[in-house]
Formats: sequence, C-alpha cells, structure tokens
Amino acid sequence: MNEMQAIGPLWRSLHASGEDYVLATILAVEGSGYRKAGARMIVAPDGQRSGTISGGCLEAEVAKKAFWHTENGPAIRTYSTHAEDGDVPFGMGCGGVVHILLERRPTAEPLLQAMEQAFRDRLAMSVVTGTHGKHMAEHQWRVQGAALTGTSPADQVETLASLTQEAFLDRRSRLAENTFVEWMPPRTGLLIVGAGNDTQPLARMAHELGWHVTVLDGRSHLATQERFPQADAVMTTNESVWHRLLLRPTDVATLMSHSLEQDTQALRVLLHRNLAYLGVLGPRSRTAEIVEKLAAEAEPDSQDAARRLALQWMDRIHAPMGLDLGGDGAASVALSIVAEIQRELQQHTGLPLRDLRRRMDTHASAKSLSTAG
Repeated sequence: MNEMQAIGPLWRSLHASGEDYVLATILAVEGSGYRKAGARMIVAPDGQRSGTISGGCLEAEVAKKAFWHTENGPAIRTYSTHAEDGDVPFGMGCGGVVHILLERRPTAEPLLQAMEQAFRDRLAMSVVTGTHGKHMAEHQWRVQGAALTGTSPADQVETLASLTQEAFLDRRSRLAENTFVEWMPPRTGLLIVGAGNDTQPLARMAHELGWHVTVLDGRSHLATQERFPQADAVMTTNESVWHRLLLRPTDVATLMSHSLEQDTQALRVLLHRNLAYLGVLGPRSRTAEIVEKLAAEAEPDSQDAARRLALQWMDRIHAPMGLDLGGDGAASVALSIVAEIQRELQQHTGLPLRDLRRRMDTHASAKSLSTAG
C-alpha cells in the first residue's frame, strides 16, 4: 500500500484541525523486518495512529513514547526485535533492528503536503532527509517533472539536489552520510476494461494495494460507482473517454469485458500506449485474432508488415493473463492477475521465498567453494 493511502486520512484530519502529531519513518532495517525503509506511521495526541512500521510488534511502543521522544525536536530511535532482547515488549524474535525517525508537525507538514500532491497526481518523488545534528529532519524533495523543493538551507541545496536526482536514477532508498535518500515510486494506475461481477474483486484488491483504479465499460448499468465503491473513477466507454484517458508508463491495464467489440476497441487504443503491463482475459487465440485484425488495419498495404506488427504486439500482451495459482471463481482469478502485475511492476521472480532463499544459499556456498579453490 502507498504510504499516503495508509496515513492520509488521519493526517488530513489533523492538518485541517491544526493539531500536532508525530510522524514515524523507517530509515533503515538491519536483518529481518516486516516493513522496509520509507514505511511511515502517524500518531495523534490522543493516541490515534495510522500506518504500519512493523508487523504489529512496534507500533504501540513507538506511539506510546512518540511525543515524549520529540519534546526537544526530531529524534532517531532504534528498536530491536531479536529474541534475545526479550526484556523489551517488542522483542518478538523477528531478528531485526529498525531505525526510526520521529518528527513533529513543523518539519513533517511540508513534506506530507508534497507527498499528498505526488500521490494524487501519480508522480514519482525522491526525498533527502537530514539524520544528524542541526540538519535532523530537514527535507529536500523532487517530484517528477518539478524543481527541487524543501526546507534545507541554501548551502546544502546543491548537494541535496544531486542526491534527489541520484534517487530517481537508482530507484532505491538508502542511508547516505548524514542523510536518508528515499525513492517513492509513482502510484500505480490500474485500468479495468469491463465492469462485470468478475472485475469487482480485482478492483478491491488493487485498492488495498493503493493503486488508482479506473473502471470502463460500455454498459452503463454495470459501470456505476455503487458497484465499484473502491474505484477512483468509473466511466461509461465512448470515443471521448479514450481520448481523455490519462495513462502513465507506470500504469497497467486489464481487459475483462468478455466482449469482442469492447476488447477490440480497447486494444486499438492501448497497443499504442506505453504501459507497464497489458493483460487480456481469455484464450490467447482469441486475443491473437483481435491483434491480427488491428495489425492489418495499421499496415493495410503489406501482409508481412502486418504479421510482424502482430507478433510484436502479442509479445507485449499477457494473454491469458495471471499466474498459475489454481482455484476457481472471480476472487481466485483476480488474485492471479494481481500477483502477475505485482511481479512485473517489482521485477521480482515470483518464486516462493523459501525456494528463493535456498537458491541464494546454494549460490553463496558455490561461490565460497570457488573462492576457496
């Protein structure tokens, strides 16, 4: 889930009322940890909190002392979840050490406002945060397509500008010297073409992941906000909708209309867009027929050119879409689709973590033997 989706509702309420709060941000995790660097939690004066910084073992402890730890300004606290540290309430045996920055509203508010804007516009963002001395919790950020902004002094701007740009290139978060360099990927946009009952679980799961969900269908009695309460937009398909649709390179699309006409109309547009994922429900032969027809339209004077274009387009399309997870019914199909999209977006293997660990251990052993030899 995107951090602003998790902490946003409580933050907006506190922002509107002018109340103080504590923002907790993970700077680094050593060993095993449920959340990664950049995970956030917000704590209100009355003890309300939203967001997660662990699997549930740290939140209460951090929230209980958050205002006390920040009485004299921002602070960094370290929490161990090793089993041998059992004298503390969060020694849960997870085997990790978590470093957390705690800051109050004066330093957190400008950053959260920028994060909110980037979340709403589905733009990438990089942030450099001071972690030592007088620069503790000073933030400098860069939102995709915008200039460097922040609260750091002028003599730091050139260095911080370089670090924020580096985060855009590396696309990763890390602790640098006296700073936390953070990469925030853009919020994924999911376009679902089709508003049948089988697309409702997909919309719900995507919403839980923090994706921006748009549902399109030519059948107005199906494409309603009441049927898709978690969707950010629900629209009836027409020619003008396709021209107005904003799709970013980090967005994904799934075609689930069960209609040759609607899927053909959608592919006629989407095959010319740069998307992170394009999937079509149903047999691959069905999708191939649509693609061959569209390629022939695009290359009417050459069958060879049309054939090559059709092959290129089919290489891009996940058809049938989803991972082979088994199961039956709309929820199982939605799960397999979300899993495949997540794998593509994150560029991970999709292997069971147990098997991945075995591969890593085997590789490490082989490398050790090779070095010893």
